[in-house]
Amino acid sequence: MATQYAIEGGTAREIAASAERAVAEGRLRPGETLPPVRALAGALGVSPGTVATAYKELRGRGVVVTRGRAGTVVAPAAAAPSRRPPRVPEGLRNLAGGHPDPAFLPELVPPSRLTPYAQSHRRSPRMPELEELARAWFRRDGVPDEHVTFAHGSLDAIARLLSVELRPGDAVAVEDPGFHHLLDLIQTLGLRTLAVPVDDEGMRPEGLRAALRRGARAVVIFPRAQIPYGSRVSQARRQELLAALAGAPEVLVVEDDGTSLVDGGPLWSLTTARDGGPARWAQVRTVSKALGPDLRWTAMACDATTLARHDARLLVTSGWISHVLQETVLRLLADPATDALVAAATAAYDERRGALTGALAAQGVEAHGRSGLNVWVPVRDESAVVNGLRSRGWWVAAGARFRIDAGPGVRITTADLAAEEAPRLAADFAAALTDAPGTYGD
Repeated sequence: MATQYAIEGGTAREIAASAERAVAEGRLRPGETLPPVRALAGALGVSPGTVATAYKELRGRGVVVTRGRAGTVVAPAAAAPSRRPPRVPEGLRNLAGGHPDPAFLPELVPPSRLTPYAQSHRRSPRMPELEELARAWFRRDGVPDEHVTFAHGSLDAIARLLSVELRPGDAVAVEDPGFHHLLDLIQTLGLRTLAVPVDDEGMRPEGLRAALRRGARAVVIFPRAQIPYGSRVSQARRQELLAALAGAPEVLVVEDDGTSLVDGGPLWSLTTARDGGPARWAQVRTVSKALGPDLRWTAMACDATTLARHDARLLVTSGWISHVLQETVLRLLADPATDALVAAATAAYDERRGALTGALAAQGVEAHGRSGLNVWVPVRDESAVVNGLRSRGWWVAAGARFRIDAGPGVRITTADLAAEEAPRLAADFAAALTDAPGTYGD
């Protein structure tokens, strides 16, 4: 150990994790300069490239910053990466947000009074009626429902799971392109992302195997409505992914099935396998896409160990999920009028997504979107396409914030894009490509 530097390790991962621990424990303070790359490499007996890679990782997590000749210093405050989208210019048709169509969201009316037992929050953290409804929701798709709990949204659940299971420097296998907020979350927790390519059938098994060989301790998968690619895991792909995971029983597999209420297609979950399913697993389901983004409630089914660790951390943080929120969700999920809205949304989202992919195909433009609220279109120059569509009145999301190693593309949200609008958008897309030759393709 380089005692004078409070940093140890023989690999880039170990060095980065050691430095981050030193910052967390106050042995390296905000504004303090880290040793020069060659000096630390000599003290630790590693190559300068190894230390440089560790410093790059620390910069990516926001633990340190580089100040030119002043060197690399500990960040003045805890920093979190952000892949937030740019502000939408006025006057444009916004197809970049990834949000549901407000026309299909029910009116939110919180209860004026809570049922008596709900006032004993720690003794009854979950409303029994809502818990049973959640069990039936999972059971309907074959997901084991023996162990169920609640959280404040899918990212809240995933953050808690990763923070109790992993340590700074550990690796998480994620889809690429993938959910931008998840990528931010993993970095903020001090974890490493291992990118796994996706196609229309979801995470590619050879990429998952490579990530597991590189030491992934957790895997996060969207079984359908993958963000931003719109993948849906097929039955065959599920078996291939299970085979890849068979030799890694200690790896935690987390599925985010956030659009299940408004996705009418089949769910081929890794958790529903009768034999060979993961030993450590969790599936999270939210209502935000079906009932409204402000309803930050998530149901989670998982194995017994995962339940115990998740709920132990929940108990000492927020303690429970608001019973006002729980009762609001329960009333909506039990309401026939809400059921009708959700059914209409399911049909409309499928029609609108299909209308755009079909219209783009008619223009000779490849697009991906088997499920969900978005369509992914590969391009060569994201900025050229985004600006070309902007000049024609459309605003779409550049793919950079969704990608790690994947090729460039743009994401188009189709949730409120009427089917009759699709041909015009597709024609404008093709025209934007013509304006900037060579921007489309691999």
